[in-house]
Amino acid sequence: MTPIIHVEHLFKKFSFKIKEPGLLNGVRSLFAPTYHTVTAVDDISFSVNQGEMVAFIGPNGAGKSTTIKMLTGILHPTAGAINCLGLEPARDRHALSYQIGSVFGQKSQLWFHLPPLDTFNLLARIYELDQKKYKQRVHFLIDSFDVSGFLHTPVRKLSLGQRMRCEVIASLLHNPKILFLDEPTIGLDVIAKQQVRDVIKYLNEHEQVTIFLTSHDAGDIETLTNRSIVINYGQIIFDGTTEDLRKNYITTKIIELVVEENSEKFSFEKGKIIHRDKHSLKIEIDTNKAEIEKLLHYALENFSIIDITINEPPMEEIIGAIYKGVMP
Repeated sequence: MTPIIHVEHLFKKFSFKIKEPGLLNGVRSLFAPTYHTVTAVDDISFSVNQGEMVAFIGPNGAGKSTTIKMLTGILHPTAGAINCLGLEPARDRHALSYQIGSVFGQKSQLWFHLPPLDTFNLLARIYELDQKKYKQRVHFLIDSFDVSGFLHTPVRKLSLGQRMRCEVIASLLHNPKILFLDEPTIGLDVIAKQQVRDVIKYLNEHEQVTIFLTSHDAGDIETLTNRSIVINYGQIIFDGTTEDLRKNYITTKIIELVVEENSEKFSFEKGKIIHRDKHSLKIEIDTNKAEIEKLLHYALENFSIIDITINEPPMEEIIGAIYKGVMP
């Protein structure tokens, strides 16, 4: 199978001036500025096939967003080669934009003072979409993401969660072959997150849209992707199935419970209680040794539950676990 994305020995370096004077004819001078170079992406190679759902993950500053910006043609690589849908992104950015969609959590594609529907209509014109097909598409997306209640509200008045759902819709109007998602569920509540995940899975299964996802939410990674690439300090330290990542490195979850009774009576031998007060507690579960279902069954059988929250381990903890596994 020919890869839909192929990256080979990719580098990206940034140079910037620092205050220290440089050398001019062997003498320190303010007229010879000193430059400092940072390597954001350091010799990475990978391929992605059509229809794959790939998580591209790592801590802040690891090189994730820089890589995506090169894949979408926003940044030029310092060295190396990128082939995306048979195009070179930096050179063929205009042609590539008609075949890909992207959502950057820190950069909006919605017009701030316009309602989302006006933005959708403008984008349909920009992408030169057939109006009949566009209307069918936008109605499907509006229903799927449940945004009809605020389609006519200016974007500046929307909550972060509402805006993010509209951002994803805007990226899908032109039926892209590849969807680049940078933190797509940031700021969303549990129900909205699930709505976004369900639609992304539907597009992948029914339209064979290739998904390239970055997220700090381990739930996104486990729910959506079948392959994970982990990057840190600009280098790939893991490239394998998400199932292997989950089994080997996402091994704990934190369960927060609020109960009507006194929590001192709560005792679950396969879980470690890391915090407890009169009516609430936090239990750390090793998912390789104890099933969450057993803990929840015990809690529901013996206590009146007011609230339950299941938290994933922070991404930094997962990265640390990977390093322990690969470093000598």
